[in-house]
Amino acid sequence: METSETPDPIAASFHAATNTLAAFIESPDGLSGVRRFADAALEALRQGRKLLSCGNGGSMCDAMHFAEEWTGRFRKDRTALPAIAFSDPSQLTCIANDFGYDEVFARSVQAHGKPGDLLVAISTSGNSPNILRAVEAARELNVTTVGLLGKDGGALRSKVDIPIVVPLATSSDRIQEVHIKVLHIVIETVERSLFPENYL
Repeated sequence: METSETPDPIAASFHAATNTLAAFIESPDGLSGVRRFADAALEALRQGRKLLSCGNGGSMCDAMHFAEEWTGRFRKDRTALPAIAFSDPSQLTCIANDFGYDEVFARSVQAHGKPGDLLVAISTSGNSPNILRAVEAARELNVTTVGLLGKDGGALRSKVDIPIVVPLATSSDRIQEVHIKVLHIVIETVERSLFPENYL
């Protein structure tokens, strides 16, 4: 039973989430990174290229969410836009079985990536080996890379073209809460340029 001296865990969690978001907004590269991400996504789509995304666990869910917002609908009806999340279990398990788990996303980048495409690589630690390999494969194909990262950005920070790092938070849940906000805001920003009539 809670007493007046017992912290409210629900309120504490909301305050922690608010502090994490505030730290991201106030960080030197937070908003500028999101703007660069939005510009890169807009350029890729305007050039007839596609958006690719990958991640593990909850980050895979975010990668899938990102892709479906483009092929489906975000705010209002508009033309479907090309986006693929590397999340097909038959492909992932086939690649893992034949080449090892570190290659599950790299092989998909090699299969689908073309120069001018954009890969969104999501890793709360910044050190996921299969995400690192995906970014290496993207670089070989001249695919632009965005890293949605956490903590200090890990090894991915220096390997992606556009690193976006969530500071302050040390747990994946708080980091992912900012990641999904970034993804939604990038989609909205691009839509406002491509489909301004949807925002009248």
